[in-house]
Amino acid sequence: MPITEHQQELLSRHGANYTDGLTTSEASSRRNSTIGGLNKVQKPINCPSWVCCLLPCINHIPSMKQFRYVQPDDAEVLRDGRWIRYDAASLVLGDIVRLAEGDVVPADCVVISLGMEHVDASTIVGDEEEGAGNTTFESLTELTVDSHYITGETKPRHIPCRSNQTVQSTLLYYGSRVLEGACIALVTGCGERTTLAKLIKEGRWPPKGDLSDEVEEIGRMNMDESTCDDYDSSGIALVQRY
Repeated sequence: MPITEHQQELLSRHGANYTDGLTTSEASSRRNSTIGGLNKVQKPINCPSWVCCLLPCINHIPSMKQFRYVQPDDAEVLRDGRWIRYDAASLVLGDIVRLAEGDVVPADCVVISLGMEHVDASTIVGDEEEGAGNTTFESLTELTVDSHYITGETKPRHIPCRSNQTVQSTLLYYGSRVLEGACIALVTGCGERTTLAKLIKEGRWPPKGDLSDEVEEIGRMNMDESTCDDYDSSGIALVQRY
């Protein structure tokens, strides 16, 4: 399975290394930069801890219960050429993460390849025309992700392998859950720059309906704001659904 020109461009513009990941020094520098900080999203009801202790009923409000459900604990990240389990709050833009069945997506990220192993990044192919993703390679891995608690979608997102053996540069949202399959992805949004954080700030979370079309646009805008370079992310594809 090769990667596409657009995926290679995304990696380059985020200063990411698909095969080795960021170094510890690079990650630390990005975390301390103006576009960095910890990969944490503020609660929908953001009160001091002592208030929550005095009023424990706050933690039982539906939005707070749902917020706890979508929180990632840790993430498998590629640092200094090694896959390690790391606190999800320590992820930074440009990190390479590996997601598998049962994982909570630890940041906004873009799928680069399917499966647990790296693909041949030296093989770059052109992106297929729009709609070509409807043809799948059944012999290769597929990815199924549940974004219901983020976008309000009623059906899981299905990311197949395309006929030229590439995968669409699909945007996954912080707090979604991997139901089936595995992938390697590029972190494009952390903490308060994630789609979930923006929806909470705007008072639109938890979703009261299907916000998938609006959320797709928010994800694109957030990714543009999070990169060090100004570039067009219009190549991010809408995902297929069952």
